[in-house]
Amino acid sequence: MGETTEKVSITLPRDVAEAARARSGRSGLSSYVAAAVARQLERDNLSELIAVAEAEHGPVTDEEIQQTRDALSRAREQQQPSGPNTA
Repeated sequence: MGETTEKVSITLPRDVAEAARARSGRSGLSSYVAAAVARQLERDNLSELIAVAEAEHGPVTDEEIQQTRDALSRAREQQQPSGPNTA
């Protein structure tokens, strides 16, 4: 069974609406807007989670951020196939 949907009316600046229609393709404007709202909700939830974690443990330092970036970079490099004959 598919997701339940609700019809809503939104107001967008004309240029934003036109750009969204142009990019929405076959899925349509409703799907495009729904995906954008879902991404924003995920970001809002993540921001709330970060705020709770920082309240409990203190803010993340620039050094910790860089260490995590370095670790992710190393992990990506290890996942990449090596050699000229890889496709």
